[in-house]
Amino acid sequence: MLEKEFNHYLSHQKELVKKYKGKFIIIKGEEILGAYETEKEAYETIVKDHTVGSFLIQHCLPGKEGITQSFHSRVVFS
Repeated sequence: MLEKEFNHYLSHQKELVKKYKGKFIIIKGEEILGAYETEKEAYETIVKDHTVGSFLIQHCLPGKEGITQSFHSRVVFS
């Protein structure tokens, strides 16, 4: 799911970063539908006209910075 959109981002990351560095871009298929300052703004805009799960919101950053997420938890494993 959304593999096409993510692969499009990876294939064009360098040029997209030049144009949209630091923005949250919306990708549907192989088309950039918009660029926004915040993820919230991008989401609130896109869901007006598109179904959740049919688009990718990607933070446009250089290198692996733009494709890596870290999640933190307060769970302790023993």
